[in-house]
Amino acid sequence: MNDGVNGVALAVFIILFLAVTVIGFMASRWRKAENENSLDEWGLGGRSFGTWITWFLLGGDLYTAYTFVAVPAAIYAAGAAGFFAVPYTILIYPLMFVFLPRLWSVSHKHGYVTTSDFVRGRFGSKGLSLAVAVTGILATMPYIALQLVGIQAVLDVMGVGGGEDTNWFVKDLPLLIAFGVLAAYTYSSGLRAPALIAFVKDALIYIVIAVAIIYIPIKLGGFDEIFKTAGDAFSQTNPATGKPRGVLAPGEASQWTYATLALGSALALFMYPHSVTAVLSSRSRDVIRRNSTILPLYSLMLGLLGLLGFMAIAAGVKVTNGQLAIPQLFEDMFPAWFAGVAFAAIGIGALVPAAIMSIAAANLFTRNIYKDFLKPDATPAQETNVSKLVSLLVKVGALVFVLTMDKTVAINFQLLGGIWILQTFPALVGGLFTRWFHRWALLAGWAVGMLYGTLAAYGVASPTQKHFGGSSKEIPGIGEIGYIGLTAFVLNLVVTVVLTFVLKALNAPDGVDETKPSDYTADAGDPGVAVELPPATAAAAH
Repeated sequence: MNDGVNGVALAVFIILFLAVTVIGFMASRWRKAENENSLDEWGLGGRSFGTWITWFLLGGDLYTAYTFVAVPAAIYAAGAAGFFAVPYTILIYPLMFVFLPRLWSVSHKHGYVTTSDFVRGRFGSKGLSLAVAVTGILATMPYIALQLVGIQAVLDVMGVGGGEDTNWFVKDLPLLIAFGVLAAYTYSSGLRAPALIAFVKDALIYIVIAVAIIYIPIKLGGFDEIFKTAGDAFSQTNPATGKPRGVLAPGEASQWTYATLALGSALALFMYPHSVTAVLSSRSRDVIRRNSTILPLYSLMLGLLGLLGFMAIAAGVKVTNGQLAIPQLFEDMFPAWFAGVAFAAIGIGALVPAAIMSIAAANLFTRNIYKDFLKPDATPAQETNVSKLVSLLVKVGALVFVLTMDKTVAINFQLLGGIWILQTFPALVGGLFTRWFHRWALLAGWAVGMLYGTLAAYGVASPTQKHFGGSSKEIPGIGEIGYIGLTAFVLNLVVTVVLTFVLKALNAPDGVDETKPSDYTADAGDPGVAVELPPATAAAAH
């Protein structure tokens, strides 16, 4: 790694960063509402995004800077096991086609802004709604932190901020500036800011990947040479574990881990609040269905991106922190100006999801904690102001997390977030199709899943950590190593089903369902469902 500052790359990075900053602030005037003081407007972009805006927004939301840094970094460190992200992003889209249009319909019909709004309305339980909201906020915080880790990795490779001996304020100043810019335009423009910036982010990512997948192999002697070099490197013994460093293809012993991690991650992906926020911002059911057919293009890109991990090995990249492997590969292999473009793609790739995540977490707090428990008579304007403030606090929390904790801790807490958020699946997806589950059974199942998942993850050690060292552990009763989140989900489901039978037999009060069957298939233009929230009336709807 170079010790000096890469001036050309830094200049290109700053220019592109400034460009998206301007776009972020201009977004507040894009189809501006007459009355901006509502969460429909600030937090959901007026619920008016069409197919392509939603595609870019969801792509920018789901394929984060962490994805672009960590997936190839995992392959760089351990081999093909890191490719689990490709099948899981493929698995999710058929599921998305089935349940998200139903969530869109009932949410637009009743003015739901969050998943917890729906859970409260469906099961008549503020307690269950609170559990879903708290889980969403907890799972989102480390995810935001990892976006800042992505920006920091790029800044480190460019040599910005000085070495380890530099004053902490000077060293972290560039990250603080990036954070300040992100916070300012999110506060000002709401969801419209990441929606517009996503166009730039995705264009840059596609350009960088297209160039990298052709240019770097040519410089390294072709893919045959890349895979041969990677295979030789993985066959060497890791002194920390006494085992081979990795494998080009997962062996039989790791197949359960690979399959359960892919399936569990797929089930969890659209449980995250930021994923649902992007979905609810679209203007019709058809927009969601179209996106479930075109979003797999990102999975193709992700598969190509993963190959960069092998290329980093073949290029002789040596880093102590695997998260720096791909930024370092770009600096080593590309001309300085194009390395700047690649760094900007990663940096901007962090801004889009970080903005959406902070908005989604803020909406959960505002609607399902502040309004439900603290101020039931809050006006739309008060809700919006609280959400804006909380979005800032969430980002501050993520920044403190990044600046004060080891980066591997942030990564492992994000893995824990995936285990947690999966436990909301029975209440959310189950509730979209049936009212059979009892609200108390769902709450008990959630608690069991959360408790088991947290304790199991706490017991996982790694060469660098005694606790929370990974997300896989032996599956009880099977003896195979599998994804903790999926095991916890199965326990959650079993408890929910058994207790539902018991509670129904005891005639326990079931709560009031404020929805009706036709709400789940309602489309734009149906009674009570606006065709689109135009600028002049966006804030007046619902």
